[in-house]
Formats: sequence, C-alpha cells, structure tokens
Amino acid sequence: MGAMDEEHREIEAPLLQERGAPSGIHDEERENSPIEQVALTVSVTDDPDTPVLTFRMWVLGTFSCVLLSFLNQFFWYRKEPLSITSISAQIAVVPLGRLMASTLPSRLFFRGTRFEFSLNPGPFNMKEHVLITIFANSGAGSVYAIHVVTAVKIFYRRHMTFFVSLLVVFTTQVLGFGWAGIFRRYLVEPAAMWWPYNLVQVSLFRALHEEEQRKKGSLTRNQFFVVAFIGSFAYYIFPGYLFQMLTSISWICWVFPGSVLAQQIGSGLYGLGVGAVGLDWSTISSYLGSPLASPWFATANIAAGFFLIMYVITPLAYWLNLYKAKNFPIFSDGLFTSAGQPYNISTIIDDNFHLDLAAYRKEGPLYLSTFFAMTYGVGFASLTATLAHVLLFHGREIYTLSKSAFQGRKMDVHTKLMSVYNQVPESWFISILLANIALTIFACEYYNEQLQLPWWGVLLACAIAFFFTLPIGIITATTNQTPGLNIITEYIIGYLYPGRPVANMCFKVYGYISMTQALTFLQDFKLGHYMKIPPRTMFMAQVVGTLIAAMVYLGTAWWLMDSIPSICDKTLLPSDSPWTCPSDHVFYDASVIWGLIGPRRIFGDLGTYSAINWYFLVGAVAPVLVWLAHRAYPGKEWIRLINMPVLIGATGNMPPATAVNYTTWIIAGFFSGFVVYRYRREWWQRHNYVLSGALDAGLAFMAVLLYLCLGLENISLSWCGNDLDGCPLASCPTSGSVVAEGCPIS
Repeated sequence: MGAMDEEHREIEAPLLQERGAPSGIHDEERENSPIEQVALTVSVTDDPDTPVLTFRMWVLGTFSCVLLSFLNQFFWYRKEPLSITSISAQIAVVPLGRLMASTLPSRLFFRGTRFEFSLNPGPFNMKEHVLITIFANSGAGSVYAIHVVTAVKIFYRRHMTFFVSLLVVFTTQVLGFGWAGIFRRYLVEPAAMWWPYNLVQVSLFRALHEEEQRKKGSLTRNQFFVVAFIGSFAYYIFPGYLFQMLTSISWICWVFPGSVLAQQIGSGLYGLGVGAVGLDWSTISSYLGSPLASPWFATANIAAGFFLIMYVITPLAYWLNLYKAKNFPIFSDGLFTSAGQPYNISTIIDDNFHLDLAAYRKEGPLYLSTFFAMTYGVGFASLTATLAHVLLFHGREIYTLSKSAFQGRKMDVHTKLMSVYNQVPESWFISILLANIALTIFACEYYNEQLQLPWWGVLLACAIAFFFTLPIGIITATTNQTPGLNIITEYIIGYLYPGRPVANMCFKVYGYISMTQALTFLQDFKLGHYMKIPPRTMFMAQVVGTLIAAMVYLGTAWWLMDSIPSICDKTLLPSDSPWTCPSDHVFYDASVIWGLIGPRRIFGDLGTYSAINWYFLVGAVAPVLVWLAHRAYPGKEWIRLINMPVLIGATGNMPPATAVNYTTWIIAGFFSGFVVYRYRREWWQRHNYVLSGALDAGLAFMAVLLYLCLGLENISLSWCGNDLDGCPLASCPTSGSVVAEGCPIS
C-alpha cells in the first residue's frame, strides 16, 4: 500500500481506537473500511453508468420534500412534537417508483442532443432512490428560523412581514452550505468520519433493493422490515391515542399520590424521572434520535452525563436551596419572580421593542428553575470542552489531514470509488457563501426595524459558525451527537448588543443554525459518498431541496399562526389543546434571558447567576484530565472513550426534552449497542438499522393517520390512561412561603 497508507494509518488509528475499532487493521480489511460498523453495512461496489437524474427522481423527490416539510412544521407546534424523518419517505416512494418504472413510456425526448432524456430509463434503481431521500432530508426535522417568526408574532405580538421572514429563513438555511463544501476534505473523505446515523439509511436502501436468499427459519431484511413496520404502525395507536400514559409511566407518583417530593423525583415529564419509562418509540427517539444508530461508547457517555447532571447536581442545588430554588418547580423552562410567580414579560418592554429599565427594576430580577439554570451552565461547559477535546485528541490528525487534503490524497476505498466522478468546485460553495452573506447584510440593514441586527453582527455570527463547524463536526461524525452553539451565540450578542430580543434571536440563528445546516449538508455528502452518488448531482439536489423546504415550512407556519386562535398561548388555550408549542416557548424564554434583559443582568456582575460562569473553566479542564489519564495509562483504551463534550453536553436537549426521553433512550441504546452488538453480532448486522427505520416509519404513518381521522375532528378519549404523566404535584415548589395553583399549602 506504500507510504501514503502509512500516513493514513497515522491519521486514522487514534480516531478508530476512540470509536472502539481494533487498532491492528490489516490492509485487506482497510480496503473495505476500517470502521467495523461501516464494513458490515456499506457496499464497496459501484456502477457509474446507473441513471440518477431521472424524471421519477424529480417528481418523487419534490413531492417527498414538500410533504415532509408540511407535516413536520404542522406537528412542531403540538404538545408532543413529532419529527417525521426522511426514512418514512424513503420507504413510501419505493412502490411509487416501481409503479412509474412499469407504466411510464420509455421513448427518448430531444434525441441526439445534450438534453436527451427518457421518462423511463429502466428499473427504479438505488441511486435515484438515494437522491429522492436527499430531497426528503431537506424536509425532515425543522427550520430553526421559524422560531424567530413565532416569537415575534405570537409571544411579543410585534410586526414581521412575510417577505422579511422568508429572507431570514432562506439565508439561514443556505448559509452553512458554503463552509460545508470547504470542510468536505476533513469531515467526509476520511474513513474515521463515519457519521453513524447514515448507516440506518444505507442498511435500509440495501434491504429495499438487493435480492436476498431467505435462510431456513429466518427472515430476509426486507421481510423483517415489513414485520417490524406493521408492528410499529399497529402499536402506536396505544401511546398515540388509546393509552397515552405509555408515553411516560411514572409509577412512583402512583405509589405516593399526595407527596410533592415523591412526584418531583418520579415524574418522567416534570421531574427527575427516577424509575420512569416510556413504552413509546416517539418518547425514545424524539430528541436524541434513534438509540439504535448511536455507538455504544457515545450512549455510555450520554448516560454518565445525564446521571451526573440530573441525579447529582440538580437535586443538590435544589435541596440546598441555591438561588431560592425551592420557590420554583425543580424542572421547568418557565421564567419567575423571586416569589415564584410567573414573570410578566410584557411589562418590561418599551414602545421601541427594547428593555424598559425602570419597569424591570420595579418588577425585580428574573429567576429560573434549578434545572433550567444548570442547563445553561452545562452549555457553557460543553462549548469549552469541545474545543479542548478536539485540540488534545484530534489536533495532530487535523493538521495531517490539512496537508494530505492539499496534496490531493484519498482516504479510503469509498473515496477511491468516488474519484471517477466530477467533483464540485470549491468556488461554487464560496460563491453561495458570499452571496448569502451579502443578502443577509442587506436584509438586516434595510429591515433593521424588524430584525434589529446590525451588519457587524451578521459577520460575527458567520465567523463563529465557521470556527466551530470543524470541531463540532468531528464530534457529530464520530458519536452521532451534536454539541450546540445556541448558548454561546446568545451570550456574545447579549453582551455586545443588549436589550434587543430580535437581534439576539437573529444572531443566534445565523451563528448556530448555519453551523447545524452545514453539518446536515455534510452528513448528506457522506450518505452520497457511501452510496456513490455523483457529487454535482448531490449538490443540485441539496440546494433545490433546501429552497423548497424553506418555502413550505414558512408557509405552513404562517397559515397555522393565522388560523388557530391563541396558538402557543397556554393561558388562553383549552386545557386539552395540542397547540402548546413547547420548543417555541423555550426559544422565547431564551430571547428574554439573553436578548431583552441581557446576560449581564442574569449571568454577569449585575445578575443573580454569575457563579454559573465557572462552568466555562470546568468544561475546559475536563478533557485535559482525560487526556492526562490516557497519557499516563496508554494501555487502558477505555479512558480514551470518555468523550467529555458528549458527556457534559448530554442534557443539552433538556428542556424541552424530559427525563423519560433520556432514561428510555439509554436503556434502548444499551441493549442495541452493547448487548446485541456484542453477543448477537450477526443479528445486529442484518437487522439493527433496518429495525430503526421500520420503527420510525411505522410511528410516523400511524401518527399522521390518527390526526387525519381523529385529530381534525377533535375526537379524544378522556380517562385516567390518557393522563400523560399522572404526576400533578411534580411542578409544585416546596418552599412554605410559595403557594402555586393546584399545589398543597405547606
């Protein structure tokens, strides 16, 4: 293999050891893939002549993107937000693609010209299926910038036009595409950057397209998928409609129905979640993704971080009554006065949409629940831990990859197979980046009354996102977990430009979501890398899909905000209304904390929570301790598997995620990533990722069916089994001086 491979072995070996892969990998194994999970899942064959840009791809890809964008935004405002992944579309388009292949005419149009094409170039193939899924990926998840529109229109009740909203959504969604292209050489080409979640889709593609002989007494992957899909589809009628308590079974609350303390401890939705379990796939996968796609070492780090923060730090802070903690619920994303009453935000905003200092002094300082305050500290620590971890454990690899990339060297067998295709010039990405920055500056300057963000704020947000894409991309590409930038962006602009909530929200979106979008594009690049999709075709699908999704997301949100009375307002909505917008409430609260009031009056020298800043130092020191331990005991590889950014940032999704989301996810991840992977390796190879896709798809289809058949008609069942948590006292304060509605008087 020569000197080149020796250099690649130096680059990849430490990363592979961190993932738990064997260090002594033979050359012939390297020609498959040095990552065992990839070698077991991804094919190393390719046919470059397979048609990709087909009429079927355009029709089904556009339809999938539009449908998923509409459904995900529709469900995003609901009490239990449902994220319909692209796996649902990946499955649904197969019969449609095969139907089109069997019925469309095959004659050529524009014969003999460069525009020659056929409506039906042959059987429905895997590559066009992959490209349809890339389109669908654009509509999966959510568009973060919609939070800005919702906060301004619904919570602050201020004016924002549709055109300005569209500019913000477009620019934030496409901005990260620029540096995604720049970082391809670091986060796509190296084998060690394996992006675990992609293996779910790769496994499913192969199950749906490759013929497989059924062994006696067993099922093919395709048959297994059908059985698991039907089971998931049929089962979800229970947690989704008939017996909703399956979402969070908090049995401690049943044993102690009159105890505030017991319910604080046992509630899976409003407390610490001790003993709580959710028998519902949406509970398991809604915030952390599929546990079946998470490597065991990453699952273990999340479990350790969750236990430390949820069961050690938070209870200690609460029961020691730090920052008047007992005046508030132990787990809440609410904003309170010192007396434990909800904070009236509208009273501290002046006519120019800035902070009214006199009114703020009269209302008094803002307080947070114990856990909410701790999550901000954890966010501080996670940021510095990411930088320290990547510098210590991957600094040399990044330097070597930089030299290797500029010399045009390839990293693994998949990159070699991709070398036959024309690559996307880096100038294309840079052009998109510069055009987007210019459009963003124009929008913020010309519509400053609505957006508040000055031009220098746009450039600073872009610089932050660009700087963090590589270190956070390494964490995501190897652990399937993404530390967030939202807190540090809020912190920076809150100090530099205080008292302007919309400016704070816009800065956060441009600084945070552009990086997240870059990682999404890079993940799709890696999926195309595994499936051997021509890079220029991938580029086109990603750009077009992103633009379509942005328009549909905003149009759906605008329609819902105009058509549903009192949407997101818990004080005006009926008690059984699903339109409570949990994620938007968290976003709005953050805009008040960081934008309106500002970090100096909460976490700075004028604030109550200044000690939380020590978490920055804790995060920076933690990876150093792990690195020193690894250097002192180089033979103990388990030390290197301690990933401090993942461990410290484990609870980064809380709130709106709750304890039961984590406890059940960790249990499922343990059985899949440790028990089955270690003791039933062959079963794991054949069925693990297929099972993940089937569970996602079955739940999504049943959830949509339930809403169309029952939700639209407001047909519901009212009985004790549909009391989501059964812990009404979990949100009560424990201070004897605070009286909350529905809570016993101490």
